Amino acid sequence: MIVQCELCPKRCLIKPGQSGECRVRINIDGVLRTVVYGYPCSINIDPVEKKPLFHFLPGSRILSLATVGCNLHCRFCQNWEISQANPEDVSAMFHSPQKLVELAGYYRCPSLAYTYTDPIVYYEYTYDTAKLAKEANIRNVLVTAGYINEQPWKRLLQYVDAANIDLKGITEDFYREVCSATLKPVQDALVMTRAAGVHLEVTNLIVPTLNDKPQQIRELSRWVRANLGGDTPLHFSRFFPRYKMRHLPPTSLKTLDMAREIALEEGMDYVYIGNILSEFGENTYCPGCKHLLIERKGYTILLNRLKRGCCPDCGREIYGVWE
Repeated sequence: MIVQCELCPKRCLIKPGQSGECRVRINIDGVLRTVVYGYPCSINIDPVEKKPLFHFLPGSRILSLATVGCNLHCRFCQNWEISQANPEDVSAMFHSPQKLVELAGYYRCPSLAYTYTDPIVYYEYTYDTAKLAKEANIRNVLVTAGYINEQPWKRLLQYVDAANIDLKGITEDFYREVCSATLKPVQDALVMTRAAGVHLEVTNLIVPTLNDKPQQIRELSRWVRANLGGDTPLHFSRFFPRYKMRHLPPTSLKTLDMAREIALEEGMDYVYIGNILSEFGENTYCPGCKHLLIERKGYTILLNRLKRGCCPDCGREIYGVWE
């Protein structure tokens, strides 16, 4: 019997013994099952800034995990070795949701991150772990492309404390031709996340010749400000030649600086550049008095002047989760 997956907008029709586009949700005897539940292929302790999250418990450590699989097929994928792999081709060791929560506690990580590939495709594992983590006062972070249907997303968000969602481009053509996806479901997920009170930061990977034009960056910045708020932290990330786009050069610092300036011009309060060292692009400045609040170098916090989440100089409240 053919079954239809209702998790993401692709709504794959799956024949017996076959998988959906994510490779990990399989029709077994007419029942849709996930074959990666409890089997992360990667577990690490990262600085929270690596997600990237710059306004969420800065300087803290976060237990990060992923399984194989992704429901997008971005031609520039930076983690394609596991996101585009078949489950049987990658080593994994069983870790129950309870074990992950225990590991976070043992290593004194205040948060768990579901990251590297996309937690949407290992939805049940993410959901069960997040629910247990919440009960244990451990915070949950999603790093995701946000390509998911409304009902499962709302169900998961009730256990999520923070999310960094990729907004890969601002046109339908870009999503279809480069990512094998569509734009509107991602925009809807972004709006729902902010509306749910989940701490939200947005990342845009700038790929030379594909989404690096000033007008594209301006349109993306305008959409974020209009729909998510000017206080939403926006990260422009450097592309490196990977997967099916090894012929393109890395994003230049000049382009990243240009993107940051455009976003600031468009009224975004907190704009960062990542995957490259920058004199100013990793720091947090007060949108009011423009004074330096948090100084960063790579994933390291060099200075944090915030006082109870506010600027110590003008008293302005800074969007984020600070303690």
